[in-house]
Amino acid sequence: MTTFSLILIAAVALEHVYILWMEMFAWTTRGKATFKSLPAHLFEPTKSLAANQGLYNGFLAAGLVWSLGISDPEWSKNVALFFLGCVFVAGTYGGLTASRSIFFVQALPALLGLIVTAFRP
Repeated sequence: MTTFSLILIAAVALEHVYILWMEMFAWTTRGKATFKSLPAHLFEPTKSLAANQGLYNGFLAAGLVWSLGISDPEWSKNVALFFLGCVFVAGTYGGLTASRSIFFVQALPALLGLIVTAFRP
């Protein structure tokens, strides 16, 4: 793996660990500051929904971290491509349905990671 590919995969994984934390443990505090278009009175009643979303983001992060620990280069690449693809699809969907910024914050870094990882030696 190239160093740049590793850095991109790790960065996307770290971003999703942060999202896990925010959605599972800081939804009514940090979530309010992040999702300003959502009315403040909705954060408390949507805590469990946000936590569920956070859990899925944690699974994406876990898969990306797992790909970094696989010693077989081809297997590592394939696992990374799968999870980066999942992040790209989720980020694109979020960008189209929730907020355009989700595309730039989640899908674009994953797309860059996909390109760099797919075409690495």
